[in-house]
Amino acid sequence: MESLISTGLAQLDLPAYPADAAAKLAKYGNLLMEQNQVMNLTAITQPFDVATLHMLDCAPLLNCGRLEHAKLIDVGTGAGFPGMVLKALCPTLSLTLLDGLQKRLSWLETVAEELALEGVTTLHARAEEAGQDGSLREQFDFATARAVADLGLLCEMCLPFVKVGGRFLAMKGPECQEELDRAARAIPTLGGVLKGCYDYRIPHTDITHRVVVVEKVAPCPAKYPRRWAKMQKTPL
Repeated sequence: MESLISTGLAQLDLPAYPADAAAKLAKYGNLLMEQNQVMNLTAITQPFDVATLHMLDCAPLLNCGRLEHAKLIDVGTGAGFPGMVLKALCPTLSLTLLDGLQKRLSWLETVAEELALEGVTTLHARAEEAGQDGSLREQFDFATARAVADLGLLCEMCLPFVKVGGRFLAMKGPECQEELDRAARAIPTLGGVLKGCYDYRIPHTDITHRVVVVEKVAPCPAKYPRRWAKMQKTPL
């Protein structure tokens, strides 16, 4: 797995990253596959797929903003993607992993220790509630999400965390134009502007994915994010 990751990273034209990054990501992948036998963390279970569809899929976010010494919150982190991959590649990144399941977060704390990653904080919370917390609201340079929720809903959950001048990086497939169209009203309502889309091919595969880049240009109105049921019932 380490060789796959190493050669894949070299193909992505990333900013400088530590020499041991591929080894750490391979160890992360092995820990994931081991833990997945007792905890439902991922449907991706083969070493090649873990290396490509997890590790190398997340790495290109480094090309979407300057992460060095930045503060990033990974909303709905699940098994740690993309946050833990970005931390391994950019050690000066201050990382907060937010998830609704404490068991996953406890495992991620163990992974961070195993990989000697410092500056990783876990947060057990619902995103829509945490986004109203004054100690978290508009405190981050970046927010990320690698989730199946519609882009408009993701923006309402994630943009409240981002300070003015920061960015929300949403991981999506290339066929997300309809989502972009639906989010056209939500993004400016939440203080954002669509900066663009960054498409990339995952190394060793024929799969193309996209990062939707939303820049925060104004404070998010205090009433957002709303309760989850309200978001779903009446999207922005």
